[in-house]
Amino acid sequence: MASSANLGPKLESYVTDLVKTGRYNSRSEVLREGVRLVEEREKRLAVLDAAISRGLADADAGRVKPLGEVADRLTAKYQKMVEDRGA
Repeated sequence: MASSANLGPKLESYVTDLVKTGRYNSRSEVLREGVRLVEEREKRLAVLDAAISRGLADADAGRVKPLGEVADRLTAKYQKMVEDRGA
């Protein structure tokens, strides 16, 4: 399926420069790469959204710990890592 895209002058110029400098072989190659990058970003955002939803559900269900308790545990964990590395 053929597509056309109106990128506007600034992006059109950028795409043209990418092809002229040899970074990409064609305008289509630049646009395909751009769409692939958007697809990857959207997948990462979906994973982040799911993690946030799980966290909010945990909080709503009361599955939380006080910040001080978590901070103390993490401080001890990373302090031990530093000490183990120095030994």
